[in-house]
Amino acid sequence: MEDEEVLNRIRTLVDEEHSLRGAGEPVDPERLSELETTLDQCWDLLRQRRAHREFGQDESSAAARDARTVEHYEQ
Repeated sequence: MEDEEVLNRIRTLVDEEHSLRGAGEPVDPERLSELETTLDQCWDLLRQRRAHREFGQDESSAAARDARTVEHYEQ
């Protein structure tokens, strides 16, 4: 997946999240959690790709990490 594809996926997920939160109706917590996790995975993949490129590695070798991994990162 190319950077632009990842960014487009992020935009789509953010738009959905904003739509859910702004609908004025109760938000499905399960769907919201799923969106947040998928966003974290997409951002992580994008950061990996950029780091690989910065250090002269093949950016296509970056891969999405599982939800458990990205959700337990220290900030």
